[in-house]
Amino acid sequence: MTHKKLENIDREHLEVVGGKTKPQEELHVKVEPVEQDVLIIVTRAFGPTGANLVGLTDVEFDGYPAVTVGVRVNGQEGLVHLSPFHGDRRKVAFGEIEDGARCELFCPVTRAPLPRLVDGDAEGRPGYYALYLTPELSRGEMVLLSDIWNDYTSRIIDNNELISEWMAGRHQS
Repeated sequence: MTHKKLENIDREHLEVVGGKTKPQEELHVKVEPVEQDVLIIVTRAFGPTGANLVGLTDVEFDGYPAVTVGVRVNGQEGLVHLSPFHGDRRKVAFGEIEDGARCELFCPVTRAPLPRLVDGDAEGRPGYYALYLTPELSRGEMVLLSDIWNDYTSRIIDNNELISEWMAGRHQS
């Protein structure tokens, strides 16, 4: 039987590669042991000006506040509340968004664009935006999010180390 906190985690495509042996106070994400596994939980995320993007609204996932980003796609824009559990596909979004649509991500507090670290291409490979894990906005502590709707490829880097990588790719909704 799977522990309730692991029910929504795509363990088939998620690899926790680092952070298991570091003391929790050295990390900027929560590493929670569950059964013979661990959960990586984003408890703080910051936009490009240092605005905190966790807990902006009352949306929660299993008792943890959502990570909220602004999304522009196909002439519409709104907020998307992401589960803070790395490997969890759950999100609360505005309206209907076409699967595979390329999105622009922005800070919902300041409306500044999120830093784009990798551009996508015409063949449909995703680009990546950054959310920072500290208010110092360090590239050594960040979450990388795909710019393709329902592409769940993402990475968490903490203390300049890859902690967790989710290579789920596109998921039909």
